[in-house]
Amino acid sequence: MTGAFDFGVQMTITMIELAKRLGATVVGAPANLESPIAGIRPIEVAGEGDVTFVTDARHLAAVAESRAAAVIVAKAIDGLDKPQLLVGDVNTALIQTLNLFAPKLKPLAEGVDPSARIGSDVHLAAGVSIGPFVVVSDDVQIGAGTVIAAGCRIGQNTKIGSNCRLDANVVVHHDCLLGDHVVIQANSTIGSVGFGYAFIDGAHRLIPHNGGVILEDFVEIGANCCVDRAKFGNTIVGAGTKIDNLVQVAHNVVIGKCCLIAAQVGVAGSCRLGDGVVLAGQVGLADNIEIGNGVMIGAQAGVMSSVGPGERLAWTPALNIKEAARVVAHILRLPKLSQELKRLTAKVDRLEAAENDKG
Repeated sequence: MTGAFDFGVQMTITMIELAKRLGATVVGAPANLESPIAGIRPIEVAGEGDVTFVTDARHLAAVAESRAAAVIVAKAIDGLDKPQLLVGDVNTALIQTLNLFAPKLKPLAEGVDPSARIGSDVHLAAGVSIGPFVVVSDDVQIGAGTVIAAGCRIGQNTKIGSNCRLDANVVVHHDCLLGDHVVIQANSTIGSVGFGYAFIDGAHRLIPHNGGVILEDFVEIGANCCVDRAKFGNTIVGAGTKIDNLVQVAHNVVIGKCCLIAAQVGVAGSCRLGDGVVLAGQVGLADNIEIGNGVMIGAQAGVMSSVGPGERLAWTPALNIKEAARVVAHILRLPKLSQELKRLTAKVDRLEAAENDKG
C-alpha cells in the first residue's frame, strides 16, 4: 500500500492562526495568511495544504522544491519562494504543531468500567479512569487524573501518582511506586521477579526478590518493556527518563534523571546510571557497573566495565568513540590487506623458488 492515509476528520487552521499559536513571525514570500493549513509533514511529502519544517542546512535544497504551503524555520532562508514561520526553536514548534494536528481520539471515560475488578481498601482520586477488564488489587492508591486502560493489572500495595497513563495490558506488580505524569505503553511489565539464581544441590534456585520498583515523575516507558523488582530496596528509574520499546531493566538497577534509553537495550543487575545518560539501540551493560553522568554509548555496544562521566563509547567491547573509529577503519581495510598479503606471499614463493634453482 502506498501514499498517505488520512485518519478521521481533518482539522484546518489558517496560516496566521498557526503563526500566532507558535509565536512565529511570518517572513519571506508574500502569502495569503488566511489560507488553510491542514497538517504538518516532512519536506519530501508535504502538499499544498501542509506546513513543513527545516532543522538544519542539509534540507535547504529540498525545501526549495517542496510543495508545502509554508515552512517552519529558526533562521530565515534567503531567496525561498515560500512563506516562512520564524520561531525561536524548530523542535519546540514541531512538537506544538504535531500536538495541534494530532488525531482527536475519544478519551476513556472517568470512573470505573463495570467489567473492572477493584480490591478492598483501594483509593481512587478524582478524575481517575479505569478501563474494561482492569484488575486493581487490595491497598492500591491511584492519583487524580490517572488513566488505566483496558486489561491492566495493578498489584497489592502499589501507589500510582497523578496524571499517569497506563496503556492496554500493562502489569504493575505489588509494592511498586509510580510518581506523577508517568506513561507506560502497552504490554509492559513493572515489578517482575529478577533473574537471580543460586546453584544449590545440582539445581538453579531462584533468589527471592523482596524489593520493589520506583518510577519517578515524568518517566516514560515504551511498549513491551520489563523493569524487574529489586532483591533488596528498589529498582529506580529517575525523573524525566525516557525508555524506548523492548528494553530490559534488571533487578536493583538505578537509572538517573533525564536519561534516554533506546530500543532493545539490556541493563544487567545492579548497574548504576548517572543523570543524562544516552544508550543507543541494542546496547548491553554488564552487571554491577557504573555509568557516569552524561555518558553516550553508541548502538550495539557491549559495556563490560564502569565508565567515567561524559565519555563517548562505541563498538564491542565498548571503546572510546575515536579509538572505535580507528578500529573500524582497520577492519574495513582487512580485505585489501588480505589480497596484498596473498600477493606478497606469492612473490616470496617465486623468489625462494628462483634462489633454490640457482643452488
